[in-house]
Amino acid sequence: MSLTKSSMIPLGYKAPAFDLLDPTTGKSRTLDELKGEKATLIMFICNHCPFVIYIEEALIALGYEYDKNEVSIIAINSNDTQTYIEDDPKYMAQKKYPFPYLYDESQSVAKDYHAMCTPDFFLFDKDLACVYRGQFDDSRLGNQNPITGKNIKDAIHNLLTNQPISKEQIPSIGCNIKFRVSN
Repeated sequence: MSLTKSSMIPLGYKAPAFDLLDPTTGKSRTLDELKGEKATLIMFICNHCPFVIYIEEALIALGYEYDKNEVSIIAINSNDTQTYIEDDPKYMAQKKYPFPYLYDESQSVAKDYHAMCTPDFFLFDKDLACVYRGQFDDSRLGNQNPITGKNIKDAIHNLLTNQPISKEQIPSIGCNIKFRVSN
């Protein structure tokens, strides 16, 4: 496991379009069809990362917390499944997330979003401009801080209530995305 921080794309960065496989249905899903009316949270996760596993129950709870039309939550797995078989779409389909969990086989979506780690979080407004990128909260494996999702929830709340979102944002930390090695 290689400890990696978010790349912290510029605020205002426009969410790149995508068309990705939803392993639970076998169908493609696009950003355009999945985006929320007021907010879209895109998170890069995977099945095997201990940092994702550590907050998985809180991610599931977050998925039930908001009106799905207003706040869309989308998870994307971009890991190389040749090397990390546990991240294969057949195992992704076994997850019971209350939000789409999509497979980025080409890894181009992770590169378009400048995603570096799992978990990596990007919150976009109704116009798909980035308003938050950073940590879920300040809990980490072994630090004894409670898992609350405070940073993400505060950003979503402020976006929904037209309040400013702090520009001082702390990078997420997790396992590096497992990009295929080019020959």
